[in-house]
Amino acid sequence: MGVTDPAGPVMDRDEVDRTLARLAAEHEAIETSLLALQDHAGRRLLEGAALTGVTEDRWASTEQSISLLWTYFDTYSTALNDARELRSRRRWSSRDDLVQLTERLRGRSITVAGAAAQHAPTLTGPARLTERFTLQELVDRMNELYAQSLDLVVAADAVWSALPARIDLLAAELHRTRTLAHSVGVRPGEHPSGDDLESITRELSALRAQVVSDPLAFWAPVPGASAPGSGRPDTERYDRAARALEDIRREIEAVLTVRQDAEQRLIRLRDVLSRADRTLAEARVARGEVLAKIAASEVPVVSGPPTALQERLAAAAEYRRHAQWHRLSPLLESLEREAEDELQRARESLTAVTAPLAVRAELRGRLDAYKAKVARHGMAEDRLLIERYDAARRMLWSAPCDLRVAEQAVLRYQQAAAEVLAPRQYGPEDRRGDS
Repeated sequence: MGVTDPAGPVMDRDEVDRTLARLAAEHEAIETSLLALQDHAGRRLLEGAALTGVTEDRWASTEQSISLLWTYFDTYSTALNDARELRSRRRWSSRDDLVQLTERLRGRSITVAGAAAQHAPTLTGPARLTERFTLQELVDRMNELYAQSLDLVVAADAVWSALPARIDLLAAELHRTRTLAHSVGVRPGEHPSGDDLESITRELSALRAQVVSDPLAFWAPVPGASAPGSGRPDTERYDRAARALEDIRREIEAVLTVRQDAEQRLIRLRDVLSRADRTLAEARVARGEVLAKIAASEVPVVSGPPTALQERLAAAAEYRRHAQWHRLSPLLESLEREAEDELQRARESLTAVTAPLAVRAELRGRLDAYKAKVARHGMAEDRLLIERYDAARRMLWSAPCDLRVAEQAVLRYQQAAAEVLAPRQYGPEDRRGDS
């Protein structure tokens, strides 16, 4: 029965060696992580930046955490080295050595001074000026502080990597849009879009300054995530400014485009509407053909041409004639969308009307394909196949054609062909049951 103390049962030599190996591996991993954190670009930027707001407050706390991390690590290194030195004194450690090693490796044998700087006073009194740890507790504390510190550094670096460059690109686009706006007479105080451009200019300037000084205000962490840096930059304000600028840019470019090629766009509109009318006319003719050739089939009604679009097209031509570009621009855009929709509707109507003819054509093709397959296998003279082929062909090439009945006739021919072409599995009996 082993002797026990606050550190638990006394460890044997194998347990000591395994524990030292594990703690050494953790020491190496922690050292690598701390050096990587020390060299992290985000940490260097935070050290040199003029911070404000939530980033200023959290970075001040994180700097203390990083400093404490190194204090903990130095203490951990010293304790680990002392334990290694004690173990290396003798190949076969004495019981006194094992008792000491057990206390050092498992007991709260490590005292860290100054740790209270990281902890606020509690309700029971001020925070302690020293803390005592086991080696494993010290590792857990270092891992916790490291994860918190890395989370802040990664978040700030992610925001700085994503937003300022995007804001600069948007500012350049804003400058181009303002120049374009001036060229078509859109200026602050004279046109609402000119006032909006000035507002976006002020917003981008303020946004960039805040992103640079307070990046954590633009960080959206993933709720419940435990990995450091789990989240994404919050681009809501940037996206709102980008959408507003895009709307203005489109409006201004539309006015400019209208002034430059209004006649060509009107010609294209007339052409699209003409194609829609011709397609509807073709659908009406096809509907009559389907009703004459296909029996027992529901054929949709084809609507007439849209007169409202033609009236608005005439209004657009009047706007162009009187150089009313601000009215012509939105009207042309809506007309172009609706004309394409009308052409698509006409095409869909033609497809729906001719669907029965397509089904009949598919059945005809399938019937002839199976006939050719039967002929390739030398069974073209089979009496049953000839009878079923002729029956299906009469149905498909007669008017009006009952598609449901014709499809059943084609299926019967396919089944007969499959039986003829299939290898005989049950002896020489004929497939018709003849003896």
